[in-house]
This record gives sequence, structure tokens and C-alpha cells, in this order.
Amino acid sequence: MNLKDLNPPQREAVKCIDRPCLVLAGAGSGKTGVITRKIAWLIEHGFAAQHVFAVTFTNKAAREMKQRVARLLGGKTTRGLRISTFHSLGQRILLQEAHSLGYRRGFSIMDARDVETCLAELAHRGVEDAAYAKQAMYQISHWKNDFIDPATALAAADTPLLETQARLYSEYQQHLLACNSMDFDDLIMLPVTIFRRNPAILNRWQDRVRYLLVDEYQDTNTSQYEMIKLLCGLRQKLTVVGDDDQSIYAWRGARPENLQRLQQDFPAMEIIKLEQNYRSTSRILEAANQLIANNHHLYQKKLWSASGPGDLIRVFPCKNAEDEANRAVVDILSKRFQENTPCRDFAILYRSNFQSRNYEKALRDHSIPYQITGGNAFFDRREIKDIMAYLRLLTNPVDDQALLRIINVPRREIGATTIKSLATWAGSRKRSLDSVMQELGLLESLNNRARIRLKGFSDLIDELRHHAQHEDAMTLCKILIQRLDYADWLEETCSSGKQAEAAMENVMELVSWIGNLQKEREDQSLDAIVSHLSLMSILENDADEQQQDAVQLMTIHAAKGLEFENVYLVGFEEDSLPHHQSQDADSIEEERRLAYVGITRAASSLSLSYAKTRQKFGELLQCEASRFLYELPESDLEGAEHTTSKLSEDERHQRGLDTFADLKALLGSAD
Repeated sequence: MNLKDLNPPQREAVKCIDRPCLVLAGAGSGKTGVITRKIAWLIEHGFAAQHVFAVTFTNKAAREMKQRVARLLGGKTTRGLRISTFHSLGQRILLQEAHSLGYRRGFSIMDARDVETCLAELAHRGVEDAAYAKQAMYQISHWKNDFIDPATALAAADTPLLETQARLYSEYQQHLLACNSMDFDDLIMLPVTIFRRNPAILNRWQDRVRYLLVDEYQDTNTSQYEMIKLLCGLRQKLTVVGDDDQSIYAWRGARPENLQRLQQDFPAMEIIKLEQNYRSTSRILEAANQLIANNHHLYQKKLWSASGPGDLIRVFPCKNAEDEANRAVVDILSKRFQENTPCRDFAILYRSNFQSRNYEKALRDHSIPYQITGGNAFFDRREIKDIMAYLRLLTNPVDDQALLRIINVPRREIGATTIKSLATWAGSRKRSLDSVMQELGLLESLNNRARIRLKGFSDLIDELRHHAQHEDAMTLCKILIQRLDYADWLEETCSSGKQAEAAMENVMELVSWIGNLQKEREDQSLDAIVSHLSLMSILENDADEQQQDAVQLMTIHAAKGLEFENVYLVGFEEDSLPHHQSQDADSIEEERRLAYVGITRAASSLSLSYAKTRQKFGELLQCEASRFLYELPESDLEGAEHTTSKLSEDERHQRGLDTFADLKALLGSAD
């Protein structure tokens, strides 16, 4: 196999097969090419394909690696080659070895919803206590990722809550074994348990895994590291590829310190750095290097590029969140028409999913196609669907789907039997569910408790319809949210206060949107506004998921591994990036790594923006630019307040409006 197209460190990484190898692969340095070339090199140099195992974190990455290896080897056999996710490998081990732990053939793997229900029942909380079950599920998952068994968790518990959760953990594991079931985390923890308890089984698997390659090593948790170490054994035929500067999943159990453990457990390890970047301009890389240099490092590296300096990094200080979104959209429009840039070459990256809503609205308003990755579109969010279902039912009493969605939102304990009786009664009379809820014949067929609860729901809908006749749409929406105690419902059902807060912000955004529609539309009736919003929802949901030419919206986490010509890194401010819940030293370092990942997604153009004020629960808050902005090289920035021209803020804003007006005129002439 010819390696002449690889640079010297890449060739060295491919050829290093006689000792453990750590490849520190910087962003855009061609790591996937290196790991796939190495798999092919191993097979060409005497390793049977069935004894070469490679693991990564996503099915997509595993498929891509398989395809590349097949192309590299041409007609040569790759039969038996194992390229999979960690969890797929764990499942394969368990299919053959789980009996040693007392499991029977045909075990089941439970999804998150199954786990929540199981934990709620074991805790005698009932499925209605979703928040408790979610919290317990996350804690147990954390223990499993750190390879902590129930007894150890109980011994280390230092609060009553942790002690209760540890006891639940023990009962849960016993229940899983009795039901011949496992959860997702067991697919890693249980194989490690088997290997530790059964040397004969471990020896058998070590004989199968003659060479192990690990992609995205910085994202491994403790259990995954233990699996790697045990499978390699004394042979120590191992290559791991990763980048400590892109370790951004500590909240998911990843342990960046696993890099240090490698050096201790594999003392003969060769360390190879891939520092040439094939993606970004020198200015973008210099900014990334200077930013990440503020973190502590076990290994030092510095990205460089032969692509030339490129454009300055632009910084947009904006008046508020809406101004920030419009600035990005205006800039996209400008590039589209001045440079004929396709939409797919633009990406808007943010810290948290809820930040997308202003950009969705701005892009929709200006008919720019977009695609959301790694998060729900605005109308797909649970809280928006809830409020929209109420509004739909108020304007359209025959909308049975809307009624069924919200009959127990918030929870009214209207059971499945009652709902079935309601549906049967309505079906027999060929009428809508809403129209028969108060009928005497139906109510008399129910027991007293069911009758009271169903009538309470019906009375609420009648009350809201009365308000709808006398109030405008925005006021009605506020009354609805208050009448439902919807904020309390979110607190009760969301997995964290942070999630509930974000969901409520989405609800208030919907209220604000309705208020704007009232001002903009000639027909201000509730019917017209709900119809307009429903159409927007349908258009959003019917968008082709495979659409190629669309602006990409995603969190920075979701963008890892991707690249775009033009990147807008938005919400670049304190309490957003870094997040307000990440203020201790370790968390700040992870937030800095997250900013580094966002910056290094950009190939040609990078824009950073922040808002000076933001609305939060009706209160106008003052915002500050992210501390990370001041860690970037000032000479590579354009537009930051300490480098901008002396135009006033109003003058800069007016200049932006004038640019947008010119673009609209250009659009009009094109038609």
C-alpha cells in the first residue's frame, strides 16, 4: 500500500505496529484517514482481518471506516474485520458470555423509557414521578460508566439521596437479572465484569483481538477504558487516536484523564502528534491555538496550516438576541448573493439547543432553507406542541388529536379506560371527542372519580373558550399558561431545573411570536394566527431531512467531527459559553475546549457574536462578551469593540439595515 500521500507523522502513525501507539490528532489533521490506512496496513502486513478490531462511538463513523478500508484493500479479503461501536462490541461479547453472570439466551436491552418506568416502579413512586426516575437513571448511569457497582456506590454515598439511589441501584440490577434484561450501560460494564471474574473467558477474547484500534479516545469513560486495557492484555497491540483538546463530553461520563492512564498502563507507548490541519486558514488556527493554550495539557501540540492566513475573524457585538440573529442572516444573504455561496456552506453553532429559535425565525422570515441537527425544531419541542394543541382545540373543537395530546397535560389522572370510553361513545354517535364530554349518557357510564376528572377537563376547555371570545390571542395564551400552572408542570416533568427553564423560555418565545403576528397581520383573530402557526409547523416538519443546500443549525457538541466553509459561533458571551453552570476550574476548561471545537469547525470564515442584552422571563438582562473572546489574538479579530471604527452603535445598526435593504432590492430585481 502506497503511503506517499500522507505527511511524515501520518506515515509514522500508520507504520507503528510493534508497540502501543497514541496518535494525538488535532482538529482537521486527517485522523480518519490515518486509522483506516492503519487497519489496511495491518492486514497487508500479516494480521488476519478477523483478529483486527476497531471501535468508535457512532454507527456512522464505523460505517465510514469500513467503507474506506474496503476501498483501500480493493479485492483483498476483509472478511471477519470488526469495526463497530463500543456498545456493539460489548453486545457481541455478552451474546456469547452473559451466561457466566446468570443471564439466559435471548436477553432484552431496555431503552431509556423502559429504564425510567422500571426505576419508578421499584422506588414505589409510580410512573407519574418522572423527575425522580430520570434523576435516579442518570445517577445509576454515571456509576456504571465509572465502573462502580451497587455495593461500592452505597459505601461511598455521603448524602441521604445518594444512599437511597444506591439502594435502588442494587435492587434495579437484581431486577434486570431476574427479567433477563440489560440497559445500554450494561453493554460495557458487564463484559468488563465478566473479564475480571473469568480469566479463561478473558484469555479467549484476548486471543481473538490481536490488534485493537480506538477512535475518539478522549471520549472514553472508565468502563470503556477498562475494556480496552483488558482486551489488549500482555500483547499490548493497541493504537488509540484522539485529541485531548476536543474532550467535551465529561457530562456524559468521558474521562480526559484516560490519556494519562494510558502512559501509566502502557509504558512503551509511542506518542505521535498530527498537527498539520487541512481544513482551516492560519488565522482561525492561531485563534484556536491561543485559546486552548490557557488549558492545562499533558501533551503540547500546535495546529498549523499551509492554506495561507485567510480572512480576519469577525466579531459582532449585537444589541439583543433578535439583532444577533438578524446580523447572522443578513451576512449569509450578503455572501449568498455577492459570492454565490451555497446555503450548505453556512453553519450557525450555539451552546444549547434552545438558542436556535431566533435563528430559525430569522431564516424562515427570509425564506432561507435550514436544517437542524442534534436537536428538535421549534415546533417539534414538547412544550410547543402542548400549547399549540390547546390553541388548536380552542379554535377547532373537532380536532381529536389535539384533545388526546393535552387531556392529561398537566396530569389529571384521566386513565386509559376513561379515554377509551370517551372514544367509544364519540364513535358510536359519529361526533368529536370534545363535543360529547359533557353528555349525560357518557358521564353516567363512568365511575365517580373518572366522571369528576373528565368534567373538570371539559369545564377548563369551556372556560378557555370563553376567554377566547373576549381576549386577543397573546392575552389568551398568557391566561392559558397561567391557568395550567404550566411552569410548575415543566418543573415536575423535566429532568432538571435547567431543562425546565429552557422549555419555559421556548413557551414565552411562542407567546412573543403570537404578539408579533397580531401586530403584523391584517386578520388578528385567534383562528387566523393558529392557522398560520400550524402551517409553519407543517412546513418545518415536511422539510426534506436529506436536503443538501440548507444552512446548518446545531449545537457545538453536535458539530464535532464536521466542517463548514463559513461558521457563525453565536451567543459567545458569559453564562452561555462558558455556561453559567460551569464555573469551577475543570468545567471552565471543558467549556474552553467546547469553544475550541466550535472555532475549528470553520474552514474559511469565522464570525463570533454576542448580545449585550437578552430577555429572560420578561426581564431585560445585561450580558458580557465571553471571557474566551479576550483570550483570542487581537490582531486576528475584526469588529471587536476595542478594534472597531468610531461609528456609534446606532450608526452601525443603521448600516446593517441599509445593507439588508439593498439585498431585498436585489432579490426583488432578480424576480
